[in-house]
Amino acid sequence: MQTRSLSNQHNSTPLHLLTMRFTTILLLLAGLFGASVAVAQNGIIKGKVTNKINREPISFANVLVENTDKGAVTDENGAYEITGLAPGLYNVRVSFIGFADVAEFEVQVANTRPAEVNLEMEENAAALTEVVVKSSPFRKTEESPVSLRTIGVAEIMRNPGGNRDISRVVQALPGVTTPASFRNDLIIRGGAPNENRFFLDDVEVPVINHFATQGASGGPVGIINVNFIQEVDFYSSAFPANRGNASSSVFNFRQRDGRNDRIGGTFQVSATDIGATLEGPIGDKTTFLVSARRSYLQFLFKAIGLPFLPTFNGFQAKIKTKFDERNELYFIGLGAVDQFKLNFDANETEEQQYLLDVLPVSPQWNYTNGLVYKHYTDNGFWTVVLSRNMLNNESEKYFRNDDSTEDNLIFRYRSQEVENKLRIENTSRIKGFKLNYGAGYEFVRYNNRTFNRIFTAAGPQTVNYASDFNLNKYYAFAQLSRKFLDERLVLSGGIRVDGNDFSEAMSNPLDQFSPRFSASYNFTDRLAFNFNTGIYYQLPPYTLLGYQEDGVFVNRDNGAKFVRNDHLTAGLEWNTASNTRITVEGYYKKWYDYPFLLRDSLTLANLGGDFGVLGNEPSVPRSDGRSYGLEFLLQQRLYKGFYGIISYTLGWSQFQDKNGQFVASSWDARHIVNTAVGKKFKRDWEVGINWRFQSGLPFTPFDEASSLRANWDVNNRALVNYNLLNTLRRTAANTIDIRVDKKWFFKKWSLNLYLDIENITGNSISSDQLILDRPLDENKRPIGPGVVVNPDAPYNEQRYLLKTISNAQGTVLPSIGIMVDF
Repeated sequence: MQTRSLSNQHNSTPLHLLTMRFTTILLLLAGLFGASVAVAQNGIIKGKVTNKINREPISFANVLVENTDKGAVTDENGAYEITGLAPGLYNVRVSFIGFADVAEFEVQVANTRPAEVNLEMEENAAALTEVVVKSSPFRKTEESPVSLRTIGVAEIMRNPGGNRDISRVVQALPGVTTPASFRNDLIIRGGAPNENRFFLDDVEVPVINHFATQGASGGPVGIINVNFIQEVDFYSSAFPANRGNASSSVFNFRQRDGRNDRIGGTFQVSATDIGATLEGPIGDKTTFLVSARRSYLQFLFKAIGLPFLPTFNGFQAKIKTKFDERNELYFIGLGAVDQFKLNFDANETEEQQYLLDVLPVSPQWNYTNGLVYKHYTDNGFWTVVLSRNMLNNESEKYFRNDDSTEDNLIFRYRSQEVENKLRIENTSRIKGFKLNYGAGYEFVRYNNRTFNRIFTAAGPQTVNYASDFNLNKYYAFAQLSRKFLDERLVLSGGIRVDGNDFSEAMSNPLDQFSPRFSASYNFTDRLAFNFNTGIYYQLPPYTLLGYQEDGVFVNRDNGAKFVRNDHLTAGLEWNTASNTRITVEGYYKKWYDYPFLLRDSLTLANLGGDFGVLGNEPSVPRSDGRSYGLEFLLQQRLYKGFYGIISYTLGWSQFQDKNGQFVASSWDARHIVNTAVGKKFKRDWEVGINWRFQSGLPFTPFDEASSLRANWDVNNRALVNYNLLNTLRRTAANTIDIRVDKKWFFKKWSLNLYLDIENITGNSISSDQLILDRPLDENKRPIGPGVVVNPDAPYNEQRYLLKTISNAQGTVLPSIGIMVDF
């Protein structure tokens, strides 16, 4: 294979000029508004204090705004209101005899609306002696004392380079990496991107990214509107028993309710999209919160000459009705309509022509709708969740984009996934025990129409089939927890069983018996040892289950089964008096029965970090894998104006190759360092910086057969040599992002202007590509189909001259955004 190297250079305005222009705009606006704005202390914090288990109001509780002289005492309904606050961020703490005190951190107060902070307290035996038991500012549950991180909405909004996208923000946490800087694929402790599960207010949401990779979870841009989010719980292990079908992580997104005093909203314009959020009351018992967002990337990309024009549209809604203090019902909705077309005018460079040759036209839409009913009793509450989600995914590509004849069709893909879900569960406190139990049922419909011309080591093949199936899934779970030794020792044990009727191998739930056990011991009020072990099962993607040949579900006949993943995690936790948490955790994970893809001879666990469809090919459940490592985390909640996260991960990730030998997986990032820190200054200025270093990820070299015309004319891209699976490593990535925020608070509205400069170092996590070495015209523009090295040879022996494009040199991305709250 003859190749030569070509460095991919980016022509852009120098960074310092861009920075100066944006900074000038910021300072001009600061001067314009600063001269006329006098900030009144009209901010309000109000809410209710209730018993977490039964929602009974707690009267006469003390609610304090930390570092101020402001506070209140709850009335007979548990309600409180604190007035006379200047706009800004505050920590709110509540205490009451017999309960562990609770705090809500970084509550944003503005003149435009009351900040509603509802606080739920748990009874505490030690507190019955009139000793105040001070809670940690970091969430820690009986079920998950280890590997649980909580991120507040303020941390998401101000994260440098995060673009208000939770999938990017969590990359600052230990054990988290991504295979590409421009995507949201999450690699958690060496697991594949398809091993993560997401819940929005108790409703499972399979797709949280625009242009999602079917069969995995990644995509370039998040769908969830951060204006809806109150807090995010991120589990990298120690999954509660009521959260199933996950091997690497579980995300719980908790949304806020719409405001109940009047109609209000938020308008936002950024460098990539425009959006609006509207909220308010509907009568006395109902509130609503709705939003819409649309990108204008297609105009930006066309202006700068990119050969692809994506457009994404996102929608989100929450409507909540409180019938009374013990009964509530809410609806949540999340959806996206994504469009993608090619820009044929951008074809002047080799890189542009390569992308035009390989990128398909891929429209996609999806939605999740859910109803959640909660009924509170004297010692607990029932939760009933009824939801439906659907993904419609299409993709089409013609050779050289010539659709004048079907003979030029390279591939056409049409698929739908529909899930209808019901889950009923109960959480109770009985004689010192916490009990959570429940069951669920899901009805799934899947269909797929695939035509694909491919070239493999065995030669050219055509995949052409239509597939559809219905699937019934069922599960049950229970978890019991209790505190001992004056609540210094906390133990929790849980079980879960899962089954479905796709095949006999998966029909018996007891074959997927999933036990788990957690323990936590507090040496002091600040130092604790935490432990968890568990067995977790995950169903392979529907794309793999639905693959057919000659009308037969090949992978069902090949014995498709649940993937098993065993976890062992332990660590130390230290909480300081200055709202700081320091943890050190070690982990070990072992996978069993991972699908081994027969066409390419590698495990499915090595795929998923790219656009397209994952798992649409024959496989057998025979691969094992393992990952292990050590994590360090320092998380600082807002304290005297400072905040931040510093993390380091040393980890290994390995899966079996076709010979059964353990080799580095595609996600084996040995060293990951993250530092995301910031400072709030006077006059509502805020500055943050995010530095990330990651060792180079393993990759597989290209196959010599890539340059064969018979191959390239079918695939328009190179083949990789899986006989040398992940034997090479990319260069390390070293990126820095900076963000500057300035806020103005007016009587009835507020303004937030921010400057975000992403990737100052011009570095990125990416991969090399082989492209055709095309001849140049008199203007040095590439023309023609490519240079054939041996044109006199038979067609099957002819080879193109190829060259390597290195796109590890990323692009500096400065952007400015405006948010108006009213």
